[in-house]
Order: sequence, then C-alpha cells, then structure tokens
Amino acid sequence: MNPRSFEFLRLDRTHIATPLCDAVLTEADLRGADRVAVVASGTLSRSTSVIDDLEAALGARGVGRFDSVEAHAPRSSVFEVVEFLRATDADLVVTVGGGSPLDTVKTALVALAEGLTESDQLEAFAITTGPDGERITPAVGSPPLRQIAAPTTLTGADFSDLAGCVDEPTQRKQLFSGAEIGPAAIILDPAITVYTPMDLWLSSGIRALDHAVETLCSSAPEPLADAGALHAIRLLSRGLPSTKADPDDLEARLECQQAVGLACAGLNRVPYGASHGLGHQLGAVFGMSHGHTSCVMMPHVMAHNEPATGEAQRLIATAMGRPDDPAGVAVGELIAALGLPTRLRDAGATEDQLRTVAEGSIAHPWITGNAVPITSTDELLGLLEQAF
Repeated sequence: MNPRSFEFLRLDRTHIATPLCDAVLTEADLRGADRVAVVASGTLSRSTSVIDDLEAALGARGVGRFDSVEAHAPRSSVFEVVEFLRATDADLVVTVGGGSPLDTVKTALVALAEGLTESDQLEAFAITTGPDGERITPAVGSPPLRQIAAPTTLTGADFSDLAGCVDEPTQRKQLFSGAEIGPAAIILDPAITVYTPMDLWLSSGIRALDHAVETLCSSAPEPLADAGALHAIRLLSRGLPSTKADPDDLEARLECQQAVGLACAGLNRVPYGASHGLGHQLGAVFGMSHGHTSCVMMPHVMAHNEPATGEAQRLIATAMGRPDDPAGVAVGELIAALGLPTRLRDAGATEDQLRTVAEGSIAHPWITGNAVPITSTDELLGLLEQAF
C-alpha cells in the first residue's frame, strides 16, 4: 500500500438552482460581509443586466465592479484586480463569469495573501517540477478575503483551488495553488448561463469532460475522484447535446453545471496528463480557449495513453453509452457532433509555433505526470502534429 492523503476543497456550500442575487445576499449575510466587490466577464457586465441587477441587490454593500479581465489571466490583469481589491477594501469578492475571471481572482488572492506588489514576485509561488519529476507546490497563506463564484461556463475553475496565470514575456502558463484561493461558495444559477455563446458553453463542457477523463486515466488514480468523474461523463454526454438542441433547457444546463463539480473531484488532487499540460501552453501561445484545446487534444492523448489506461478507458466508453467502441473514438465523435473543432488548425494554431508549444510544455507537471511517460519535446511535437 502507498500511504497518501486526499484533501478536500475549502468549499462551504454550493447553491443549486438559486438565483444569483438571492445566493449572493445569503452568502454576504452568513459571512457578515459589508464591502462586496464584483469581478465579472466584460460581455456579461456590459451586454446584459446581470451585474447591474446584482449591484442593485447589494445596495450600499457593493463597493465596485471590475470587468476588464483578460483571457488566460495574464499577470498584468491579475495585478489590476489586486489593486482593485486593495482600493475597495473589499471583505468579499463575487466572481461572475468563466475560467479567466475565476483564475484571475484566484491568482490575485495569492498575491494578496503574500503581500505581493510586483508581478515578478509571483514567480516564487508558481508550481514547478523538481529534478526527479516531483511536483513542488509553494505554500500560500490565507488571503484577507474569500471569493464566491457564479460560473457561466463549464470550465471547472470554480470547483478548484488551482489557478492558471500567463507570464506574458515568456508566454508560459504557470500554475498556482492555495487552500483558500478557491471559492468559499459556488452559485449554480443556470439562468445566467443563457448569455454564454453556445460554442463557449459546449467547448467548456468538453473541458469538464477532459477533467473527468484525465482523472480516470491518471497515473495515480484515486477512487474518491473516480466515482465523481464517471458520473460526470454520464451527465455531460447527455446534457451537452440537450443544450445544443434546446439552448433554453435550464434543467439540462443545471445538469451540466452539477457535472462540473463531479468532474473536478480529481483536479489538483490526482496527476492529470498531456491533454491538460499541452492545453495550457496552446492557450498561452495561440490564445486558444481551454475548451478548444481539450476538444482537439483529448482524443489524441487518450489514444497515446491507452496502453496504460485501457481499463479506465473501457469505463469511460461505457459511461458514454458506447461500451463496444474505443473511448477516444467516442469522445471524438461527441466533439464533432457538437460542431466543435477537432484539429489544431481549425482552433487557431499555426504549424510554425508547434515546437514552441512543445518546448514550453515539457516541464509542465501534467506532462511529467502523464500515464505513459513523455520524456522529450519531440514526443510532444509528434502529438501536436497528429492533432494539427
């Protein structure tokens, strides 16, 4: 037996099918918060009434709105949020939107916890890989405030204490983690997700599917995480096509939202693989969404890892209702049926930068932890060229 531990999120509760404003006011009351800041996606903030309505509900407790978050959470955007939260003296932050706002706030909470004032200081808290391939996660203290998350996509950034942040000069996507940087509460309100573009909704759902797949195909699987991942695959396999067929089906949307929490049971708890590892760098170099990177890379990585993960992949195929087919084929056909990209060239990548992606990924903790060991940039380049 291999002694180990399984750490749960510092997540107090999930509000399910509760209207956003009602849930935020409940959380503010429970936490005695009277200076509530809002960080929101720009489109949701400027093109809908969702954030206006939330600020009206908060009344005097609302201390400001930040809606200029940049995609993939570059360090410059993170520190704009750091200064916003310091300036407002907020005692609670509500994040409404997709993965970029959530990761930006999580990384900002790292900076606030450690009293950082310059973006270069983040380097000391980035997760790295040691000489023997072990993952090194620097300790991060408790931030001065917690966040409440109301996700509008299915990326899973809400059910996670892991943040991705891009160092702009090097185009590296770095990871950060801290016990209390993830949300203290999550609000699953399917009504606010109807404004999310369908491509983003569906592709982020495939990202959630990738969380579940790489949990089950982990080099160090964990039964507690596997159970959630399997049911997430069942829910997403039926919920995503249902929302594509009827965008106003709030029950199907809620089912997909609940699947995300199950899919993320292994996120930052078991080693993921090359789909996530390459996905981070594809996003950093090409600005590609994590949903699209999973759409393209997941079937190829599943095929690469099949020799070491055959039993897990048979469980995945069965959960998708395709017990007689290879799991990677079933996943690929679901992605195609949803009308999502299946090749890197269709998702915005250019062939001349693939080696840059491979070189930037080789030391990523989710590459070094892949179920079938990957030891060279040429192997990564081969996977990328297959997907191109």
